[in-house]
Amino acid sequence: MPSVDRQGRGRAAAALPPGGRVCYDTGVATRPEAAVGLVPPPATPSGVAAVECLAVSRRFGPVTALDAVSLQVPRGEFFSLLGPSGCGKTTLLRLLAGLDRPDSGEIRLGGRPATDLPPHRRPVNTVFQSYALFPHLTVRENVAFGLRMKRVPRAEVERRVAAAMALTRIEDLAERRPARLSGGQQQRVALARALVNEPEVLLLDEPLAALDADLRRRLQTELKALQRRLGITFIHVTHDQEEALALSDRIGLLRAGRLEQVGPPRALYEHPRTRFVAEFLGACNLLPARPIARPEADRWRVETELGLLELVGPPPPTDRETLTLAIRPEHVELARGNPAAETDAAGWLTGRVLESVFTGAETRYLIEVRGHRLRVQAPNPAGNGPPRAPGETVSVRLPPEAVRVLED
Repeated sequence: MPSVDRQGRGRAAAALPPGGRVCYDTGVATRPEAAVGLVPPPATPSGVAAVECLAVSRRFGPVTALDAVSLQVPRGEFFSLLGPSGCGKTTLLRLLAGLDRPDSGEIRLGGRPATDLPPHRRPVNTVFQSYALFPHLTVRENVAFGLRMKRVPRAEVERRVAAAMALTRIEDLAERRPARLSGGQQQRVALARALVNEPEVLLLDEPLAALDADLRRRLQTELKALQRRLGITFIHVTHDQEEALALSDRIGLLRAGRLEQVGPPRALYEHPRTRFVAEFLGACNLLPARPIARPEADRWRVETELGLLELVGPPPPTDRETLTLAIRPEHVELARGNPAAETDAAGWLTGRVLESVFTGAETRYLIEVRGHRLRVQAPNPAGNGPPRAPGETVSVRLPPEAVRVLED
């Protein structure tokens, strides 16, 4: 890749409009969006988080919306804040945008203090759930609005607006007004209006919540692909578990103003730490248990309502007299007949089907085993026979490697 000498850098800097940026590392943009005119945001110094919250708290009278939340989001990550209504997701997003101030704690953006910065001086832009488009302006005028308020020269406005519209594939909508756009088209316009300002961090406040399920799934794919192409940090607020699992590099699960668990989607789903995480991220079976004999360090047994179960992995601390076990419905093994009577079929339990719901690719069952109800999901592969019917006797097994021990 050709380098740029100091003289070239000086010419590039002199040609920049107010608020423009030059990539001084190479002198040229290296990501695909540069081909259509958007300049990548300046690189955050190595090892410095794009967004950092240090013990951030926010109270509204007697209500604590955020309680000493500490969080780091690396540059270029798609991070989702997930949780039920009222858990503090949007409050945290507003604090990052500068639309509200914390009562205590510190916010840093790109390693720089930002707690006291007003919104227009923060390297962030926000896409709101309502999109907040100006009804009397065309799509092109909506996208250009922020740049014109900053008095960016006309030629630069036109270049950056064209680039943002190309990225979000709305060039053919340029002269329409919002009333003539579908929900998905309005969402793209809102994204273009945010991206045209070349933010280091893009904040998204449930941007897909108002769309129907099929369109939402299609736009999830587009949103993830767009973030990958741009390489900037996305912080996405949602209460939709499936959406967070599909889009995110990492998820922060909030509960009553506290971060319950942070990690990659698969880690949170497969290895929940608490009951709340286990039950909020999809269906989960919970079983009270009491540890008993531990013949080996990585293989031990517990007593449950279903009888004795064998588990694998490090046993819990010896001072825990009771445990809570968790297993996802799709991990429970299901069979017709009585595998327990067969050789090497230990661990199988006899149950009775209470409910059977066919959903296409799978069937969801509620099965009673020794007075305890288990939720089970089984795929419907071709030639596998009809689903189990209510009243049918079946056998189930809880694989030791799929059972998790929760912290509470």
